[in-house]
Amino acid sequence: MRKHTMRPASIDARRGGVVLLHGIAVGAWTLKRMERALRARGFATLNLDYASRKKPLDALADDIHPAVSDFARRLDGPLHFVGHSMGGLLARVYVAKYRPDRLGRVVMLGTPNGGSEIVDLLQAFPIYRWYFGPAGMQLATRPDCPLAALPALDYPVGIIAGNLSIYPISSFILPRPNDGRVSVASSKLAGMADHVTVRTVHSALPYHPAAIGQTIAFLSDGNFGLRAPTRFRSEVPGHDLAARGSQS
Repeated sequence: MRKHTMRPASIDARRGGVVLLHGIAVGAWTLKRMERALRARGFATLNLDYASRKKPLDALADDIHPAVSDFARRLDGPLHFVGHSMGGLLARVYVAKYRPDRLGRVVMLGTPNGGSEIVDLLQAFPIYRWYFGPAGMQLATRPDCPLAALPALDYPVGIIAGNLSIYPISSFILPRPNDGRVSVASSKLAGMADHVTVRTVHSALPYHPAAIGQTIAFLSDGNFGLRAPTRFRSEVPGHDLAARGSQS
């Protein structure tokens, strides 16, 4: 497992660190923009690559534990988690199994907490099972799904959902509104501290300026306080991006 640990030049000890967990069948590169924004705000970061297609979530939690625990030992403040899609589920599984002593806040972006109707439809096909592997099979909406057995939330969780779909077939399958992969309803979780929607598709959530701004707001204050447009510097010198989020 490759790991990327980066510490900004001036860390705010009160903010602590953030473990970033990507979604299934992608990599840590999908959270690079989020990582840079967090470091710019004083958070230490651990952006992990993990074998998302090879093992079930419980085993993936075991795989990331050495890197996460080592990262936590070097922090002065709390340990937060930010997970995109299945990465949010991995964060829940990890906290249930290896709860950090100084657990902070958790932000999930487009996470199918209630399961995915798309998985329900495709899980019978061998090519789906081959490509998405054991963890992909755990994303169904079945009541006996391992995710249903996770303990109730007793730590602050903020959930960001997308509500724009450009995929005609999945949009027909999923309840509306949805981001083309996960419905807004499925993203919600009993006991969550806050929920917000952003007008974007599933894969773009980690890059969207509003989602990044809302993530920083929740990690900093425990709620999605970013209601007005906020300026974020883009990766192109001399250009800014306007972040706009909408309350769900």
